[in-house]
Amino acid sequence: MKHTEAADLGKHRDEEAAALDLLSDQRVALGISRGSPEPALRGWEAFGYEDPTEPKAANMAREKFDRFLRAIRGEELAPADPKQFGPGKRLRIEPHSPAFERRIWWGAGSASTAEWAAQQGVNLMSSTLLTEATGAAFGDLQAEQIARYRQAWSAAGHEWTPRVSVSRSIFPITTDLDDLYFGRRGAGQGDQIGIIDDTRSTFGRTYAGEPDKLIEELQADAAIQAADTLMLTIPSQLGVDYNLHLLESFAEHVAPALGWVPAGAH
Repeated sequence: MKHTEAADLGKHRDEEAAALDLLSDQRVALGISRGSPEPALRGWEAFGYEDPTEPKAANMAREKFDRFLRAIRGEELAPADPKQFGPGKRLRIEPHSPAFERRIWWGAGSASTAEWAAQQGVNLMSSTLLTEATGAAFGDLQAEQIARYRQAWSAAGHEWTPRVSVSRSIFPITTDLDDLYFGRRGAGQGDQIGIIDDTRSTFGRTYAGEPDKLIEELQADAAIQAADTLMLTIPSQLGVDYNLHLLESFAEHVAPALGWVPAGAH
């Protein structure tokens, strides 16, 4: 059984995230990553992070994420006011959501980063690009990333089973408008190789076609078969109504043939 869902986070706030999790009956799925390379030169300095010892955004993100996880897990990080609590007392963030850490995802763009995410004890969120280019198909590269993540998870000895998601752009063509948007411009082309953050990278293909064709192609995608969660990336600029149509078309015409069911339907 697989689920289709999405989670994203622009800028984390420990307390707000925990409060939202409790208010939503512990249904928050929080996705965090280092983000894409920014166009600004040392843009972090505009937000108060001056003169970092290591100017790579990925290392800065990992350092901040480590502190975020420690706070979410209930570590007492802040010194308490000695006038209220006496000397030496430290406080955890409040409110505290005990199970929240098991619903935090790290967006990994490489196999080594996926292994790091496993060591941290968080779920894996793998997107539509990898900072690797060996000539292998994107789905095969991503399936290897997933395998290495699960091996690292097992080696770390965590006491629960994580989830693994992959992202895909999938557009079932069931109407003339679908064909106009995605069929006639060759949206179903293969993987692409490009440079991102000075690294030769593989960008996953867009899937577009009639449902029967999509089912066959998705069944051959090794990473989709290896993951337990699929995130659909959709073009927000086309509007809510059309995006709802895309999701409904996938749910009706493609998902059942692949064995996926709505969350809560089992």
